[in-house]
Amino acid sequence: MNEAVQKSRAQKVNDLKRNLILDAARTLFEEQGLDGASLRAIAAKAGYTPAALYFHFKSKEDIYAEVLKESLERLNAHVQARLEEARKPKQRLRAAALGFFEFYAAHPRDLDLGFYLFRGGMQPKGLGRERDEELNRDLNRALLPILEAGLELGLSEHEARRLMVDIFAHASGLLLLTHTD
Repeated sequence: MNEAVQKSRAQKVNDLKRNLILDAARTLFEEQGLDGASLRAIAAKAGYTPAALYFHFKSKEDIYAEVLKESLERLNAHVQARLEEARKPKQRLRAAALGFFEFYAAHPRDLDLGFYLFRGGMQPKGLGRERDEELNRDLNRALLPILEAGLELGLSEHEARRLMVDIFAHASGLLLLTHTD
């Protein structure tokens, strides 16, 4: 067997292990949050030893960031799918806002993943500056069509940003009210 085939197989096995870890972690983070889920529990659920996790991730926070990143990628895909048929600015605004809301209404655990970081109020714990910035960029990509539609409707940059923030705040508030026991 040639070296390229061996590397390809090794990469596929590595990816499979990584995905098993992420699936186990997602379940535990959804059930217990970042603080409640331990590396030991994640490893056990994935069928590995805790030490084996370190071949794929540096820390529990790295695993959490990856799970949240995947959630935000699914959010972005949903918003983009809603925008495909919207041609006019008002249609795009509505599609983007509803896409954001619908995704989280259908996937409340994904909403929990993101909001878990803000449980400390105005001083969120975060996952470290670099990861926080990357995750915020991913979230912003889902909201950007709202800003763009506002600009297309003739709003100033400031007004369009305010519209984007207002829609985010309203949607988030409604989602929290809907999913709070």
